[in-house]
Amino acid sequence: MSAEGGTKAIVAALSANLGIAVTKFGAFLLTSSSSMLAESIHSVADSGNQLLLLIGGKRSRRAATPEHPFGYGRERYIYAFIVSIVLFSLGGLFALYEAYHKWHDPHGIESWQWVPIAVLGVAICLEGYSFRTAIKESNRTRGTTSWVDYVRRAKAPELPVVLLEDFGALIGLVLALFGVGLTLLTGDGRWDAAGTAAIGLLLVAIAAILAIETKSLLLGEGANPETVRRIERAVLAGEGVERIIHMKTLHLGPEELLVAAKIAVPRSESAADVARHIDETEERIREAVPIARVIYIEPDIYQAEKAQEEASAATPAHA
Repeated sequence: MSAEGGTKAIVAALSANLGIAVTKFGAFLLTSSSSMLAESIHSVADSGNQLLLLIGGKRSRRAATPEHPFGYGRERYIYAFIVSIVLFSLGGLFALYEAYHKWHDPHGIESWQWVPIAVLGVAICLEGYSFRTAIKESNRTRGTTSWVDYVRRAKAPELPVVLLEDFGALIGLVLALFGVGLTLLTGDGRWDAAGTAAIGLLLVAIAAILAIETKSLLLGEGANPETVRRIERAVLAGEGVERIIHMKTLHLGPEELLVAAKIAVPRSESAADVARHIDETEERIREAVPIARVIYIEPDIYQAEKAQEEASAATPAHA
């Protein structure tokens, strides 16, 4: 997933949400609709989240230091995890609080009754544009992967975050339209409260999904099975490598992969030949998988019993 594609989707979402937040809050001031207040806070939270993603992307590009020799690629995961917390606390919990308050103090929309419907209609169009941009950018790297697997397995967090936020925003707007519409038809403010509560539950669910997925990335994920197979083929394609004894991979960031492999070399080879074959193996790996930035190759003499012990102790590269 290219950082450029993620940035484009984030900027589109940020632009849409800033405009939507202002119009929703204006509608709340005119009508006192709790659904409009919940939706305005939702848009403010989304705008803040997109700023966090942009900050994380910028900070992740800092050069490695002695204190952080593998660089700062995981900053993008950290900021994506913060996004899930903001969405849960500022968006979901506030909406649930506002729904509780409105349910116990219901009142209909008595003035400017057309404003919420107009604002929600415009917001659906703007969110639809943002969602379309995120889908378009995601399709460039998604391939034939299903959307569920794409969100679960993507190593770059930005596009899955924007996709879930935009999807949740569209569903939330429909729920707000439902609550406001029934309140206008019946004069009963509890419909507005029900719509607000549904928005809150939706945001809490999306925040939980984001937290689970980004937590996995923070803990450290290996390369996907197809990437592992490409690395294995590259290792075994040259001279001087009899087999892979074991191998591990780890994403240092969305576009940075660490590869550590122990390979079996012929017993008769000189140290110079072994060093040359290791250099050639590293070149083949980088050619097959350009994001393999850090590679450690350890040569050894293959011994079946020892190899089995090491393999059982090693975590599979695709786990």
